[in-house]
Amino acid sequence: MSFDDFLKLEGNQSEFDRRVQKAVNTAVTNAQTKWKTLTDDKVSEAEKLAQMTNEEKANYRAKKAEDALKEMQGVEVGNIVNVEVLSVEDGQIAVGVENAGVEGVITKREFTNDRNADLNQLVKPGDKFEALVLRRAGGDKENGEFFFSVTRLKEREAYKELEKVFEEGKTVEGTVTGAVRGGLLVDVGTRGFLPASLISNRYVSDLKPYIGKKMNLKITEIDPNKNRLILSRKDLIEKEREEAFENVASQLVVGDTVEGKVSRLTGFGAFVDVGGVDGLVHISEISYKHVDKPSDVLKAGQDVKVKVIGIDDDRHRISLSIKQTLPSPFEEATEGLHEGDIIEGEVKTLTSFGAFIEVADGIQGLVHVSEIANKHVDKPSDVLKVGQTVKVKVLSVDPSDRRISLSIKQADPNAAKSENSRPRRRQDSVADKYMNDNDNGFALGDIIGDQLKDKD
Repeated sequence: MSFDDFLKLEGNQSEFDRRVQKAVNTAVTNAQTKWKTLTDDKVSEAEKLAQMTNEEKANYRAKKAEDALKEMQGVEVGNIVNVEVLSVEDGQIAVGVENAGVEGVITKREFTNDRNADLNQLVKPGDKFEALVLRRAGGDKENGEFFFSVTRLKEREAYKELEKVFEEGKTVEGTVTGAVRGGLLVDVGTRGFLPASLISNRYVSDLKPYIGKKMNLKITEIDPNKNRLILSRKDLIEKEREEAFENVASQLVVGDTVEGKVSRLTGFGAFVDVGGVDGLVHISEISYKHVDKPSDVLKAGQDVKVKVIGIDDDRHRISLSIKQTLPSPFEEATEGLHEGDIIEGEVKTLTSFGAFIEVADGIQGLVHVSEIANKHVDKPSDVLKVGQTVKVKVLSVDPSDRRISLSIKQADPNAAKSENSRPRRRQDSVADKYMNDNDNGFALGDIIGDQLKDKD
């Protein structure tokens, strides 16, 4: 518009106002279009700044810094925030806090307790989850503004549940993740420690077999502030053992013979499971023969027949015997031996009251001095000697007392049947102390005792 045209419009006020308003509207529209371009998501940061004046750039940067500070002020250490995975590299996870414009990292240790885990197999960009804000980063080298943790968040939540379990006296199930000096590491939602002394009610030397196993445990100590959680399996085993003992013991009677399975071997005997409770077979009750080590004749898992020889209700113990379920050597040796039989034997021991004759391997019978000959015998050694082979007649066999009474004079059919009528001397009276008309047996203590008295 020329100056002359402007002068012409001056006389027409309405046309002048219309033209001015149009110019203003055009300027406003241009300004809005420019701002839209600057704030369009498709325009890069550099392009935005390139279209700004120095003053606009300063204002833009100041506003951006102020907005970022406000957003960061909403993320504080100890907060639980929602994060999104940006990338997974260098053994850590880069994440951004949703709706906060804050980024940070989660190390492998703070994401999983599995040291062998591959983070790339566990998460991927775009995954979202909750995390605990641990601390602010120390600088640019930290590759983020905050450190976050998933494991500690889980631990915090787990401790709340575990404290409730502890207060109510309940048990918790856990999985053994590793063995360390002095015990086992157990995952019960968080990491707990099971001391070796609390794994079982017996000594445990090898911890490795427990790794990977699941077990019910009792919490004995818990302190979230110190991240301390002590567990016990021994308490549960003791309780279960008491209950099992009462159940099994109520069905057993001393003298019963039952089937069992060898559960473990020790230097002093074998423990045998009888209905869910371990009873002890002492080494002396394993066999009639001498046993150096239980492992020489038994093995874990072996099925055995045992006799109940004792039940201690106060100490919750059951005593068992294997050998008492078997025929004794005496019974086996004398199975074919009957009263009246005439057999050969070897003189093994001579005493003042008679002679001990071996009639089978390790089995001896007594020939009383009065049964040695049809004539009077002062001392058995007067007519017999150790190692001599003689014929004897079986007078009696007593399996319960393991005694055999023998006679040499009655084994000789040609001997005179009348006995020498001379009065008995002192040696006969000594024998009477051990044997009368109704008792032709003997005991080992009788032999030793009599010999000791003779020495006196």
